[in-house]
This record gives sequence, structure tokens and C-alpha cells, in this order.
Amino acid sequence: MITIKKYPNRRLYNTSTSQYINLEGIKALIDQREEFCVVDSKSSEDVTKSILLQIISESESNDNQALLTNTLLKQLIRYYDSDMQVYLRQYLEQSLVAFIEQQDKMHAMMQNVVSNSPFSLFNKIMEQNMEMWSPPYSNKKSDKE
Repeated sequence: MITIKKYPNRRLYNTSTSQYINLEGIKALIDQREEFCVVDSKSSEDVTKSILLQIISESESNDNQALLTNTLLKQLIRYYDSDMQVYLRQYLEQSLVAFIEQQDKMHAMMQNVVSNSPFSLFNKIMEQNMEMWSPPYSNKKSDKE
């Protein structure tokens, strides 16, 4: 697990690479499915959730990237401090995991379809033909003359 230290000046330091990292770097770790935690440099308190919320907040401020509608946010807020909060959290987490697994399966199936398509076969034949027709080496002397 990667440990990232958050300093009082709001800078983030990736201890595994010995480099400072920004929120885009954290987002890249998430996209790469790397496990990490963010800890306060002084207190060693886990502040991962606040960094993740900051990333979501910045993404949500861009209407083109927003996932959470006002209606959805209001519904989520209603579940805080209710008896159903734990169940909703589990449901949302399991639903998102299942969605991502299905998405990965679909992506793999599409890769398989594309790699086995007639166009792919035609492309491979064309590449082989181009290799056959290209000279194995270039004659440097005739280029200079």
C-alpha cells in the first residue's frame, strides 16, 4: 500500500516514489487501481476520505464530468443519521463494484471481438505484405550519390 503524507502547507508527498504529488496524481493512482492512504504528516491521522472528497468536489464542479445530480445528492443527505445509512452504504458500494466488474467483462469481450474481426485479420495481412515489400536495409552509399 502506498502512503501519501499530507503536510500543513497542503502539499502531498508520495513516500513510495519520494516525490510530491497533486490531486491529479492521486486520481491517476485511483485509475490504476493502486491501494493508498493519505496520512497527516504531524498526527499520522488518516485523511484519505477528505482528499477523495476534494477530488470528487472538483470533478463535480465541472458540469461535463458531474456524476451526482442535485436530486441524488439530496437523497444521499436524507440517509445520513438514519437507520438505513449503513445499508445504503453497503448497497452503493456493492452495486458500484458489480458495475465495474461488468464493465471490465464487456471491455474484455469487445477487445476479443475487435482482435478477431475481419478488419484485424486484413490489417495483419497488410502489415505482413508491407514488411515483405520493404527492403531489409537501406543502401547508404546510393542515398549519398
